[in-house]
Amino acid sequence: MLFRRLKFLAWLAGLLVIVLGGSYLFAPQWLLQANLKREAMAAHLQVHAVQAGDTRWAYYEGGEGPTIVLLHGFAADKTEWLKVAKELTPHFHLIIPDLPGWGDSSQVAGASYTIEAQAARLDAFVQTLHLGQFMLAGHSMGGAIAGIYASEHPDHVAGLALLDSFGLKNAGNAFTRDAAAGRNPFVFDNRAGLERAMALAFTQPPELAGRFADVLVARNQRDRAFIESSFNTLRQPSQYLSLQQRLSQLTMPVLGLWCHDDKVVDISALDSLRNGLVSASAISTSVISGCNHMPMLEKPEQTATILTSFALSH
Repeated sequence: MLFRRLKFLAWLAGLLVIVLGGSYLFAPQWLLQANLKREAMAAHLQVHAVQAGDTRWAYYEGGEGPTIVLLHGFAADKTEWLKVAKELTPHFHLIIPDLPGWGDSSQVAGASYTIEAQAARLDAFVQTLHLGQFMLAGHSMGGAIAGIYASEHPDHVAGLALLDSFGLKNAGNAFTRDAAAGRNPFVFDNRAGLERAMALAFTQPPELAGRFADVLVARNQRDRAFIESSFNTLRQPSQYLSLQQRLSQLTMPVLGLWCHDDKVVDISALDSLRNGLVSASAISTSVISGCNHMPMLEKPEQTATILTSFALSH
């Protein structure tokens, strides 16, 4: 009996190896999606969808407590927040959308996707979900959208957290010079291009097995037209200074959180933020060492601790 049981377990293990190996070779996107679902479950998040304005919004929701809305950055989606969300859901009710045009949210051909247009869409989303007052946090491009929304709807925003935010004056770097010249590092055709993009955003880029990298390359190629049009929009002065022009209108508590070694949005933007917040009821700043442009992925526990402290103190 024991021998037969061991034989069955060995057969089952062998079958599992074959299935997983086959999935890696022929359907690696399935394994990636399964891992994201596992992370979402661990963070107590569920996927929802709702029509708001011209967009079918996909979003995560979960947790108990005061509401925090988290907005992702350029060429990303809601999954960039999963590691932080795991730390936040025991204390907060989270809403984490795919911004219009990105991830699983819809896009409208020929529509405007400026920072201001996205902030207007965010308002439609907030109203559809009847969120009332909430804390709003945005990373990179999502930070600029969050800031514009907060300047226009201060009664809804109990606190504003800006993580390595786009839209502020800064000293510039190699990335901003490339962007001004029209060179977009966030479109790529192969694994080498993906590695360069990851090196731009991460201090220590995550290691990806080859077939998983191929999934991300294919996804980038699929979304290339939208990535390129959005990039060209955002490199206009009205966009890369969009938040700077609204800082004096922000009246709520504001947190600026930056990675010390950000190669995309230079840390000097944090000084511009501090100096421009002449009407904010409170100003907090935090700098995290050992990360580049992705604090929520490179330093998720530290990022979550800073966000928690800010949210609970306001």
